[in-house]
Amino acid sequence: MGAENTIRRRLSTGAELVPGRVGAHFRVFAPKRKRVDIVVESPVTTTIRLEREADGHFSGLGEGLGPGTLYRLRLDEDDRLFPDPASRFQPEGPHGPSEIVDPSSFVWTDQTWPGPSLRGQVVYELHLGTFTPEGTYAAAARELEELRDVGITLIELMPVAEFAGRFGWGYDGVDLYAPTRLYGRPDDLRAFVDRAHALGLGVILDVVYNHLGPSGNYLRELSDDFFTDRHPNEWGEAIDFETARGAREYFAANGAYWVDEFHIDGLRLDATQCIYDDSADHIVGEIGSRARAAAAQRSIVIFAETESQESRLVRPLDQGGRGLDAMWNDDFHHAARVAATGRNEAYYEPTKGTAQELVSAVKWGFLFQGQRSTFHDAPRGEPALDLPAPAFTLYLENHDQVSNSLEGARLHQLTSPGVHRALTALLLLAPGTPLLFQGQEFAASAPFVFFADHEPELAKLVAEGRRKLLARFPSLAGEEAQRRIPEPHAPAAFERCKLDHSERTKNKATYDLFKDLLRLRREDPVFAAQDSTRLAGAVIGRRAFALRFGLGSGDERLVLVNLGDDMVDVETMAEPLVAPPIGTSWKLLFDTEEPRYGGEGMPPRAPNGGLCVPAGATLVLAPSS
Repeated sequence: MGAENTIRRRLSTGAELVPGRVGAHFRVFAPKRKRVDIVVESPVTTTIRLEREADGHFSGLGEGLGPGTLYRLRLDEDDRLFPDPASRFQPEGPHGPSEIVDPSSFVWTDQTWPGPSLRGQVVYELHLGTFTPEGTYAAAARELEELRDVGITLIELMPVAEFAGRFGWGYDGVDLYAPTRLYGRPDDLRAFVDRAHALGLGVILDVVYNHLGPSGNYLRELSDDFFTDRHPNEWGEAIDFETARGAREYFAANGAYWVDEFHIDGLRLDATQCIYDDSADHIVGEIGSRARAAAAQRSIVIFAETESQESRLVRPLDQGGRGLDAMWNDDFHHAARVAATGRNEAYYEPTKGTAQELVSAVKWGFLFQGQRSTFHDAPRGEPALDLPAPAFTLYLENHDQVSNSLEGARLHQLTSPGVHRALTALLLLAPGTPLLFQGQEFAASAPFVFFADHEPELAKLVAEGRRKLLARFPSLAGEEAQRRIPEPHAPAAFERCKLDHSERTKNKATYDLFKDLLRLRREDPVFAAQDSTRLAGAVIGRRAFALRFGLGSGDERLVLVNLGDDMVDVETMAEPLVAPPIGTSWKLLFDTEEPRYGGEGMPPRAPNGGLCVPAGATLVLAPSS
């Protein structure tokens, strides 16, 4: 075997090629086992016995093994063979053999890419399997230039870690270091990122560190300490980050791996409220710190999903925070969704969709910052009034929220065209960090439902779980509604969600609306500043409100949003925010009712000749001398 322990490795576990092509070094964390063998299946057949280290690892050198070698693990005297949990590729899926990959063989062209910073980003969430008909990295790469031209700056890939089945969302990944074979080979993902960087686009990856999928997870064969029942987790067993050293390293190193070997520009951490760690150095902070270290001179951005709305996630490490950059803001989505549809069932119930809620969400981020939520029957959130606006990711659609409806309907299908345009303008001009979900920019007709391909017994359980989850909505709890919920394991559920990019032309009015608003956001210095400290808002009607940007700067913008059914006259309104700066009058800068966006055009002036806001419209005004 030689002096394997002196071999310099990129990661603590897995198979890695040794510089000089003398072979591959294997290292496996299996403290519950007395013996670990590497069973090589191709291109040669051989068995390599690994040496046990003092800390529960087994390691050894396979001389002469190169890229493409297929292998499995034999544990003790068990006749079964297992994939490597730290595999870099699973060409036959999570139950098949692992493949040795050479990450240095890909020729990168992004040496001058600086990486993204948070301010100025427009995020685009996509699912690789449904973003194009082919559902591959290569096909998605061909659409990147179009996304750039729309005004997108940052692609957010839904999880790509290997999972079981022919299709799925990716949140049941089990081989966290292996990009799934469903979308291509590892170098195809590298090529996607390289192409994005060439176009000036960043790429971040959605990662799941709160649980592992139910099929293909073999970590228990190696150690009994990866999981814990000390903490509740609705998606399965919680990860033990507090006492299981091997588990902590397996996850802590993963984010850095994607940044290092795939040049990923950051992470989106799924369901951080279920990442439990009471140790002094919280695992979320460690994941972020190691990912940033792996980026070296490049900058990266790290987002968190936080159902519990913990503002500490984006506070500095030295102030007791987790050191991340931004958090998803469900409160903005919920208020906007209720305003658009008039329905506040289940987790929408605490929000009423009022004008004041939308003003507050745009100005202050979370609506719940420690007060009691009626849905949770407990306090929700932490104080966040001091956080900068870009720290809040705002959206009208994302994968969860679109799918949490009867048949995965898009927001434009659930409300009036005018209200949809008005809310789109609010989203894209607000000082937070906007996120779009794939196809939103051209009013995609494709739904997005939950789909997951599993073996029959597990598929049945998953389908039952999905129906039970949606039954939290009273309108979806009835017998007829429950029958109409798509079966997640049905191939048709997956196929229906594939985008038709020809709808960019068919729905050109919507497409132009998004492009023009994003251009205004990018080019207008007041909106581009993303400065909520110079933003004030006021309710000016039952379903209407005003937002004054750049307050006190002398170059201000007035955004008037009317989600109601009646025209709102603002000319003589007793509200100081609608008054133009001294010596000026308001000129119209943008109008969602323009016919080119599918609107009805501006109505005549109010009876007194003053400015009015049409029903279901957003107007943007600038001072004119």
